[in-house]
Amino acid sequence: MSETTAIPPQALTAKDFSTDQEVRWCPGCGDYSILAQVQKIMPTLGIPRENFVIISGIGCSSRFPYYMNTYGMHSIHGRATAIASGLKATRPELSVWIVTGDGDSLSIGGNHTIHLLRRNFDVNILLFNNQIYGLTKGQYSPTSEGGKVTKSTPFGSIDHPFNPLALAMGADASFVARSMDRDPKHLQQLLLRSHAHKGSSFLEIYQNCNIFNDGAFENFTEKSSKPLETLFVEHGKPLVFGARQEKGIRLEGFHPTVVELGNGINAEDCWIHDERDFYKAQILVRMFDDPRVEGHLPRPFGVLYETDRPCYDEMLNLQIEEVIAAKGKGDLDKLLRGNETWTILG
Repeated sequence: MSETTAIPPQALTAKDFSTDQEVRWCPGCGDYSILAQVQKIMPTLGIPRENFVIISGIGCSSRFPYYMNTYGMHSIHGRATAIASGLKATRPELSVWIVTGDGDSLSIGGNHTIHLLRRNFDVNILLFNNQIYGLTKGQYSPTSEGGKVTKSTPFGSIDHPFNPLALAMGADASFVARSMDRDPKHLQQLLLRSHAHKGSSFLEIYQNCNIFNDGAFENFTEKSSKPLETLFVEHGKPLVFGARQEKGIRLEGFHPTVVELGNGINAEDCWIHDERDFYKAQILVRMFDDPRVEGHLPRPFGVLYETDRPCYDEMLNLQIEEVIAAKGKGDLDKLLRGNETWTILG
């Protein structure tokens, strides 16, 4: 933090979360919007600024801690999740936010990401997905689409890309959601939902890299295509989309299909979104990349799944308290010596 004076949480503003550092992202980068939305919502959370921590790995997104007037750490490639886990375990009162990218968290850091999710530390993961390696100048990433021509795949990528939310579901994440940099109001809502969740919140944010992968998500952001390409889900509401909300999603068995509303088909006849339905969430996160699905389906945005599950950091500290209550404080020297010692003679 560049300031040491404590400010009452209720008096904080977005400016209190800005630093004097020059923001060094390319002009037009989607990271600017994400930074602005985070700075807008944090003063509303009622948390002292000194209790926020931003931890990042390596990548364009990982410069985030420099621009947030909170405690933070620009750590090492793929290990932000591991460092954040240790911090939350020892300082459970802190609000810990992990800022990472598709390369940082799904390539070298993939193992750490899935284990944080399965353990369910009470932290917030913001995954900036631009489907490219931006910091290292345009190589394909774990989320780049098949056939992607980049500096490291001049004849097109032959890799099968990760679906980040499907990966999170497979790791038993307790909160899975998606938003985008060019929808500030929606992103603010999802950031607030992420914070409110007790456990590991996994928020994928589509972020445009206008230098090395410009327009990767323009179907979801442009006014001409957005109504038919995006599906904004809300708990308890039907899955409908279109410029006039004239289309809906129904399930035929386990397969989602698009229907035209009217002529006897009402919105209430469509799939009603239930954030707690684990099985339907599996379909929802795969809806756009399932080769078995016929026809064109929109991309879901919003909270796709949420459940309640014990948090590792709480269980760990409770266990420590119970052991101390039962046996008293431990003896570190005895622990290090262990049960087997040797005396070396001669």
